[in-house]
Amino acid sequence: MENRNWFTRFLDTVEWLGNLLPHPVTLFAILATAMVFLSGLFGWLGVSVVDPRPDVPEGTTIEAVSLLNAEGLRMIFGNLVSNFVGFAPLGVVLVAMLGVGVAEKSGLLSAMVRGIVLNAPKHLVTVAVVFAGVISNTASEMGYVVLVPLAGAIFLALGRHPLAGMAAAFAGVSGGYSANLLLGTIDPLLAGITQEAARLIDPEYEVYATANWFFMIVSTFMITAVGSLVTIFIVEPKLGAYDDSRADPSVLDDSQMTPLTGNEKKGLVMAGMAVLAIIGLIAFLVVPEAGMLRDPDADGGFLETSGPFFRSIVAWIFVFFLVTGFAYGKVVGTMKNDRDVIDGMASAISTLGLYVVLVFFAAQFVAFFGWTNMGLITAITGADFLQTIGLTGPLVFLFFIIMCGIVNLSLGSASAQWAVTAPIFVPMLMMIGYSPEVIQGAYRIGDSTTNIITPMMSYFGLILAWATRYDKKFGIGTLIATMLPYSIFYFICWVILFFVWVFALGLPVGPGSPTYYTGG
Repeated sequence: MENRNWFTRFLDTVEWLGNLLPHPVTLFAILATAMVFLSGLFGWLGVSVVDPRPDVPEGTTIEAVSLLNAEGLRMIFGNLVSNFVGFAPLGVVLVAMLGVGVAEKSGLLSAMVRGIVLNAPKHLVTVAVVFAGVISNTASEMGYVVLVPLAGAIFLALGRHPLAGMAAAFAGVSGGYSANLLLGTIDPLLAGITQEAARLIDPEYEVYATANWFFMIVSTFMITAVGSLVTIFIVEPKLGAYDDSRADPSVLDDSQMTPLTGNEKKGLVMAGMAVLAIIGLIAFLVVPEAGMLRDPDADGGFLETSGPFFRSIVAWIFVFFLVTGFAYGKVVGTMKNDRDVIDGMASAISTLGLYVVLVFFAAQFVAFFGWTNMGLITAITGADFLQTIGLTGPLVFLFFIIMCGIVNLSLGSASAQWAVTAPIFVPMLMMIGYSPEVIQGAYRIGDSTTNIITPMMSYFGLILAWATRYDKKFGIGTLIATMLPYSIFYFICWVILFFVWVFALGLPVGPGSPTYYTGG
């Protein structure tokens, strides 16, 4: 009991510290404003560093540029709009969400998750729940809103503890947030932020949405295996036999499990045929050497000549979900005409209001960070420090992943956290020889593994609300204690997988993604 009290007090402290942080939008507004005043101070102090990049003349210095003067103010106000509309993550997320919105509105995503979980053999239900959670990250809201309560109802119906089912689903959806077999909206979003940060060092550097795809595919199976084992051997035994005396009667009377109807099954078959058609079209455009989405002027093999395809991957995400969503909706009756498709797109965009506001201020902060040269100065100073202490080998990523996980405890939004940290750490680690794609992959591990134990995660309250329907005394400390084993084992196994995949086997984290940065 003493250990539980200590742990609860610790969790309460984490929650209290997190609550001291302002809203992410306010945080970026503060950071952007602070950058203006800091640039004035550092400009006045004459802060500068020697530029070590090989493509610049030896002895070139980089000086802090003040925005706290007439020229700086003209830059700020003259580029306020262009900073916003030119911020890479904005456009790619909006385009991808147009397609995802159709698939979600048609019911395709919900049917896929239910089909995976409800049709799984009883002895594989845990595996199916975790796997479905990972796959649902393509449209994360659907995973939280549909799968988590569904998993609780399934476990209850099987005579197992419903909170163990919810924990398994939550571990898949949120703990495995960066793992998936398919590309989702998070991939182009993070790639856009990484690209903006990388261009502080190399103005022509491109980061594709597929930057971490290979590593995320293999991570899907690791997350599924680890999540299932933790559920079966740690979480479920710890919870013990379920006592329904503290449950909301409604969850006991209504299992909430709705098997797929005949129409929904036909819709999934049609969606599958649409998938095959899209894959066939992509193959026709990419596989032949003279394919229209291959670069005839590029040297090398398939990956080197497929730049046009990778640059258009966001458009293909849009097409994929639009076509499959409409094909499914046409069969089940949720998509009858173009108006229904438009409604699905509009519904998806309407959910991004807060994101658009956040991007406006984040774009200003990133732009100011670049204009003032503070990004380069910080990166070069940090890289020099790492070289001085001899921490330039792969071990640097262990500390980087830990740092990202700790920051995530107080700043739960993946995009907000990366927009703050990427302009600092991407250039810094590029300076000691690592590619932006590998750096982004390491960040995603730290961010994902602590998602399930931070009250700052946007859906944490929703999960807690679902859990209290099965146990009215289930609190924040209990939820975090339940999810902590997932977080610990995900971190250990994912870090090991990262080092083995990237450094021991020398495999790329994504198509055309190098491990090392050799200069632009």
